[in-house]
Amino acid sequence: MKRPMDPSEEARRLESDAKEEILSAKSLEDLEAVRVKYLGRKGLLTGLLRKLGEAGPDERRELGRFLNAAKSALSAEIDARKAALKAARDEASLHEESVDITLPGRAREIGSRHPTIKMMREIMEVFLGMGFTSIEGPEIETEYNNFDALNTPEWHPSRDEHDSFYVADGLVLRTHTSPAQIRVMKSQPAPVRVIVPGRCHRRDTPDASHVISFYQVEGLYVDYEVSMADLKGTLAAFAREIFGTETRVRFRPHFFPFTEPSAELDISCLVCGGKGCRLCKNSGWVEVLGCGMVHPNVFRHAGYDPRSVTGFAFGMGVERLALLKYGIENMRVLYDNDLRFLKQFQGMHA
Repeated sequence: MKRPMDPSEEARRLESDAKEEILSAKSLEDLEAVRVKYLGRKGLLTGLLRKLGEAGPDERRELGRFLNAAKSALSAEIDARKAALKAARDEASLHEESVDITLPGRAREIGSRHPTIKMMREIMEVFLGMGFTSIEGPEIETEYNNFDALNTPEWHPSRDEHDSFYVADGLVLRTHTSPAQIRVMKSQPAPVRVIVPGRCHRRDTPDASHVISFYQVEGLYVDYEVSMADLKGTLAAFAREIFGTETRVRFRPHFFPFTEPSAELDISCLVCGGKGCRLCKNSGWVEVLGCGMVHPNVFRHAGYDPRSVTGFAFGMGVERLALLKYGIENMRVLYDNDLRFLKQFQGMHA
């Protein structure tokens, strides 16, 4: 019959086995498993401590002293092994994350302004050089400022919901930057000479020459002796500054609710030089903006006396001018976010 192992011998064997397993642990998870196996609530050494009550007084005292010393020694070895494993893990992680200074650098491309913004800055520079001041207005406008004060009657098609974006009762996403005319004239007496760049919104079907959200530059000049000659001279100088000194201009009669008389400004086709091509529909001319003398009703809404002051206003689509200036055939490519297209404008002025 096999003799049962003496408790002290069993304790020494467990301590020896535990030390061997602690040293052979390859990870923190393995080490934790060893700790639980020997020192946990149901661990082997813990089990021997619970059996001390079965031994005699002298044996209990000696075995208890040994087991407590073994438990303390194993806890210290586990802590030391844990520190070593953590240090090895951190060193490996640091090595993996280190920067290899022999690798070639990553080229960072220099950004550039969007062609629409380039065009807007060019427009603004011309008019600022003529003495105009740049102002801004809100994109969400009152229906009164956007339509009524600009002499646009309730039955006008532009006020229909299929043409404009209404956001609340009496509020609309501005369809042009012209409402700023009313705001600036209500805030100061004549003379007024301002341009209003900004984004506008209309319910247009996107195509080669229309988008739903677009940029416009509105202009207004009000004084006591402003004439149609001033309007023509200002806009002719602007067109030649933007498109070149050889550019020819013409003014065609048109209709806008807020100006009278009204006109559209055409320039000689930049592609064919006025000979006729697909861009100008073989007419030799391309329309670039609308303009006219401020309607007396607009002055009345703004609190000006139309018998004392006169003025002219104009408005142009920035994207449309960009198409002409940069030879772009389709307005939608301006907002496709295609880097191949946008990179063509790197390094360009403005």
